[in-house]
Amino acid sequence: MPAEYAIETANLRKIYRSRWRKREVRAVDGISLKIVRGTTFGLLGPNGAGKTTFVKLLLSAVIPTEGEARVFGRDVHDPEARRPVGYLPENHRFPTYFTGNGMLDFYAALSGVAEADRKRLIPEMLELVGLEKWGETRIGKYSKGMLQRLGLAQAIIHSPALLILDEPSDGVDPMGRRHIRDILSKLEEKGVTVFINSHLLAEVELFCSEVAILHKGRVALSGNVRDLTAGKGYKLTASHIPEALQTALREKAASVAQTNGFVDFQFASREVANVAIDLLRREKCEIESLAPTSSTLEDVFVKTIGGETPTAGGEVTQ
Repeated sequence: MPAEYAIETANLRKIYRSRWRKREVRAVDGISLKIVRGTTFGLLGPNGAGKTTFVKLLLSAVIPTEGEARVFGRDVHDPEARRPVGYLPENHRFPTYFTGNGMLDFYAALSGVAEADRKRLIPEMLELVGLEKWGETRIGKYSKGMLQRLGLAQAIIHSPALLILDEPSDGVDPMGRRHIRDILSKLEEKGVTVFINSHLLAEVELFCSEVAILHKGRVALSGNVRDLTAGKGYKLTASHIPEALQTALREKAASVAQTNGFVDFQFASREVANVAIDLLRREKCEIESLAPTSSTLEDVFVKTIGGETPTAGGEVTQ
């Protein structure tokens, strides 16, 4: 029977110690996670939170100080645990003398793909990531975005059951990011578990169903994205509101904004919004819209982490 969890960790720790200064850095400090098969999962956190170390522990590239990690029920130290895994590291480096075709052939061979299958799969992978015209070009001439898409192709050419992506949208333009999301959505439909380690909160919110936020090596918050960003009130937009009524509604509203003759009221609950609607109708005011509002993943992140905030592009910094 297949394992229920694609990734399972229990009290996983990695502590780096300085021999001379007798200092220690708890890069990963007791992380316990269970990621169900087929889940699209996002790992978030500021720089230095332990995200990349956690990924390296999953791939057995780093030995844990204590705790355990399993992939599809196998201990990560078992080489067979890595066979169903595809991986795209951050800041990957491919030999620039390879062509796109040659690079995919090399990495597919390392992943155990038979030669006959490689000849069939390589053109398919290049077309999938939009590089079908670049297969014979040396990758030293590829842009950063093209290298990122080529890296995604090498990560999935052996049809992994678990795909681990470390900053998959790094250096990719908005159209390229959407293309990557489309590819990942197709993999999700096939039941592939997609694990994304990223600074880009908006990208994670668009694609992932589950997230965990790391802070100082620990899980500060985890859960379903929809639940974490659940509704926080109602926004009511209206115009031609008498001054006395505006004053009364301001007292009921959590916030008020005015733009182009319209007044936006933010109410904490549906009940308060309904009272406001009754008052506006009584005065025959024009109601433009009423819509539930919710938090963004960025809001949730800032509230959870505190001082470390995203930049204007939604990238987390310290």
